[in-house]
Amino acid sequence: MLVLVDSSVPEPWRRLPDPTPEATPAPPADLELLERTLRERLPDSIGATDEEVAATGTRLGVTLPDEVKVLYRVTRARWEDWADDYKAAHRVTQAIGCELSSLEYLHSVDGAARHSHWALPETKAVITPPDAAVQGLVGSPRWIVFGGNGGDGLPIDLTPGPRGHVGQLVLVDHEQSIGAELVADSLTDLILGRVRKERRIPRGDRLPVVAGVGNGGVPTVEAAAHPDL
Repeated sequence: MLVLVDSSVPEPWRRLPDPTPEATPAPPADLELLERTLRERLPDSIGATDEEVAATGTRLGVTLPDEVKVLYRVTRARWEDWADDYKAAHRVTQAIGCELSSLEYLHSVDGAARHSHWALPETKAVITPPDAAVQGLVGSPRWIVFGGNGGDGLPIDLTPGPRGHVGQLVLVDHEQSIGAELVADSLTDLILGRVRKERRIPRGDRLPVVAGVGNGGVPTVEAAAHPDL
């Protein structure tokens, strides 16, 4: 007999990212160009202090990338700085390419809170192909959401996939329960409009990762047996 423990979630929803000690920032991560571009677009913005940025990293348990430090040094994205001026807030969105959150709202993607009802996740698995730029996860304490597009979260990815870069930007679709989409190789790329167009979501619902035996699926358990299952 199986007993469902209160507040438990399936294993994919508890999966943590694999370490990526060899991953490096993307070559386009140009800090001088990033800061110059932001100051040209947002000449009147009020920036955060180095202490405020460092405190945010401490709260999140991560070292924020230099690009993020540059961004918030130019604008701290607080509503009171815009004096209830929607046009000023819109200019920041246009300058950066997303709706920017202030430092106090930066957070990681909580996998346990992302579509975790058992009816769906019990048939899913998380996978990261060897050529993937983004790890096939539900959530990660090192996906740091700094903005969004009104519904989806836009994190800085600090533990990329085998072909990814530290500090790349990914999109967490609120209608998807697994995975994230690579948006740009760096924050500099996002602000300069060099975004990715391809969309690739890891499939954790088909052979050889997941097998449905009977009812029109694989006829027997023996036929479903595979080292990757």
